[in-house]
Amino acid sequence: MTDDSAPRTAPYRALVVTASNRAAAGVYADTGGPILVEGLTALGFAVDGPRVVPDGDPVERALRDGVAAAYDVILTTGGTGISPTDRTPDVTRRVLDHEVPGIPEAIRAQGAAKVPTAALSRGLAGVAGRTLIVNLPGSSGGVRDGLAVLGKLLTHAVDQLRGGDHPRTSG
Repeated sequence: MTDDSAPRTAPYRALVVTASNRAAAGVYADTGGPILVEGLTALGFAVDGPRVVPDGDPVERALRDGVAAAYDVILTTGGTGISPTDRTPDVTRRVLDHEVPGIPEAIRAQGAAKVPTAALSRGLAGVAGRTLIVNLPGSSGGVRDGLAVLGKLLTHAVDQLRGGDHPRTSG
């Protein structure tokens, strides 16, 4: 009999998507995506990306492609603010089967403890199929704050999505 609470042995796979009109146009280099790749790699994920796309419909296409490719996790950076061009949460919502509100709440709290404007992020998190999708801010500080939260829960979330049980505790 197998222990369903044990982590799966298949490698964790992640995709990083950067939502930035200016970075996609070559106006400046993507900074958030490489930070996410480094952070996910340190957590033991095999990472593809960053895929730099303009905000809006191209983000939705990248998310749908990533879900179809069965990534365990897709992290986006950028497009989560309140400006008229920030559409990442809106297109993410169209892809999700259900939201996981505690993740972005924790990320906003982590950021707002340092920079009050972190509360303006509209980032979402949720599940599409068996893929966890999380929107992070575009700033390097926002990405690092997101990784500080995600580093504590991503592998457990993936194990849950792969059908694992909650770890058994004594007591």
